[in-house]
Amino acid sequence: MRVLGLDPGLRHTGWGIIDVDGNRLAHVADGIAHAAADQPLAMRLVALFRQIGAVLERFCPDEAAVEETFVNKNPASTLKLGVARGVVLLAPAERGLPVAEYSANLIKKSVVGAGHADKTQVQLMVRRILLSGREIGAADAADALAVAICHAHHAQTRRAWEAPR
Repeated sequence: MRVLGLDPGLRHTGWGIIDVDGNRLAHVADGIAHAAADQPLAMRLVALFRQIGAVLERFCPDEAAVEETFVNKNPASTLKLGVARGVVLLAPAERGLPVAEYSANLIKKSVVGAGHADKTQVQLMVRRILLSGREIGAADAADALAVAICHAHHAQTRRAWEAPR
């Protein structure tokens, strides 16, 4: 199974692709979808949608997973992030892919073992799990790979529970 993990952001949306074979996870690719801050909101959303669409076209994942939005102190920022998140959810769903959503705490717990781990710990474990210690290009890409790792673990468990006996 090939999984696309997405870490939504209005300016920078991280993406990461992993292949899952039983309990083996393999890094395929990762990167960032960028939207220029000086563009109108609608054009930024189009840019994110098209870039995520290109990732889907190129890597043909079987499933996608997206980090859930946490509530900011600034309601306007939270709302804009929610709009970007909607586009990130739409891109794989529009192509018929199942899309799962996970909280930041569950993602961190799945990758690091602690729900309140910091970004540095998450990046370190993603490098250890997928990249044999190699560096990851950007923090947003590492976060997206963490989302994919979380989905790989939880989707397999869900399938095992749902399997006919």
